[in-house]
Amino acid sequence: MKVCLTGGNGFVGSHILDGLQKAGMKSVLLLRRTGDTRFIARHLDQVEISYGSLGDLDALTTALHGAEAVIHCAGKTKVIRHSEYEEVNDAGTRHIVAAANTHADSIRHFIHISSLAVSGPGTITQPARENAPPQPVSAYGRSKLAGETAVRKNCRMAWTILRPAAVYGPRDRDFFNVFKAVKLHLMPLFDSGHQPLSLAFAPDVAAAVLACLGHRKACGKIYHVAATPPFSNEELLQEIATQMGVRPLRVILPRAVLCPLGGLQEVLARLSGRPGILSRDKVREIQAPGWVCATERIEKDLGFSAPTPLDKGVARTLEWYRRQGWL
Repeated sequence: MKVCLTGGNGFVGSHILDGLQKAGMKSVLLLRRTGDTRFIARHLDQVEISYGSLGDLDALTTALHGAEAVIHCAGKTKVIRHSEYEEVNDAGTRHIVAAANTHADSIRHFIHISSLAVSGPGTITQPARENAPPQPVSAYGRSKLAGETAVRKNCRMAWTILRPAAVYGPRDRDFFNVFKAVKLHLMPLFDSGHQPLSLAFAPDVAAAVLACLGHRKACGKIYHVAATPPFSNEELLQEIATQMGVRPLRVILPRAVLCPLGGLQEVLARLSGRPGILSRDKVREIQAPGWVCATERIEKDLGFSAPTPLDKGVARTLEWYRRQGWL
């Protein structure tokens, strides 16, 4: 099977490419000419590369020539202006769907990597479920929902949508900030630190994509992807601290300071031209009662469950950060 992958040089996309290569599948990558390819350098002589962007319909149509499946992973997770979410997560998805439709005679499966941010918050007793009405609380979540809508309403071939929980693992720069804080003997906790979370280890997300690819039961379905059981913010940071061998100081960041802090980070992002991990939009997600999702659907349909528990995922991530000289 020949697969066209968007976002293949990014954090999650690079792990998906690893999985495709390990499975011996032919891959074509849609890349910008200025894209950073450090994470996929070892694969570049084994894959086909098609240069272009999600805003260039002609380039997308060319990239999809001869493909039998599409994995759409490209997207924005943090921005300086909300319009960037709309340009990439919404309009960009509409464009790749339109391009795929021009090859509907050859493309059999379209897999869209979305986000738990579409489902919305969930708790241990009331986890978010795929069949419930979407309840995004952020501009990011709403933009991903718009992308999903484009897939569900416009795709002329079989489609599957994956909504991973917050993704961590080797190559990630966002959770890396948490590891850096712990190394400085600090444990930053939003509110009480008791917010329950589902997380997804990046190679497990890639494994979920491979499990769905070409599978009849996955067609027309939306799946959460996350490890079980969920845990709290504090439990996550404590696991990192334990594996790093440090005893960090608990630093509680109350709700009252989160919005001003997010606003300040937005100003700094505009001045520097680089989006930060925190914003007022992100604060809306942080202030939710929890981000727990149900994962029974993908296990029932495909027999897939995320295999990496928190301790092993943190260990592998920490090892990678150290090996790369990041920590």
